Amino acid sequence: MKKVTADERRDFILSRLKESDAPLTGNELAAETNVSRQIIVGDISILKARNEPIIATSQGYIYIQPKTPISRVERTVACNHPPGRTEEELNLIVDHGVTVKDVKIEHPVYGDLTASILVSNRKEVKQFMKKVRETQASYLLELTNGIHLHTLSATSEKALDEAELALKDAGFLMDTMD
Repeated sequence: MKKVTADERRDFILSRLKESDAPLTGNELAAETNVSRQIIVGDISILKARNEPIIATSQGYIYIQPKTPISRVERTVACNHPPGRTEEELNLIVDHGVTVKDVKIEHPVYGDLTASILVSNRKEVKQFMKKVRETQASYLLELTNGIHLHTLSATSEKALDEAELALKDAGFLMDTMD
């Protein structure tokens, strides 16, 4: 069996990510290339350093395709809630046909911190929450007493307006806080 070079492996990983309609985990890519997950993490870092549009999500790695025929609009909302209401908040947003792209906080030492979430439906929210529980990861909002921002994306301003109104009605938006 021919030994595969690191560059050939990275080309394969890039090809798999570009072809995939769903996120690919480091474990999946490791199994397909017969290397450890840690090698895949390093390969992904090198590909990102080469300006490949790869992002890591809780579901796995995604190659951000440059083609986006459907125009989308974005909005940033400021929210505040305890960690226990995270799933409720995310479900409320995706139920309006809106994607939660990320979460951002302002850290007193590191400045602005952003983490990809990329959930668009209840199934993805459930997977995200499962990953948080399995890894016992902390939410970024825990570093800021619940205060955080979300970048929301939708196909219309109307969907964003409806999601924002639902967030306000549920007490998640900052302007509804005392």
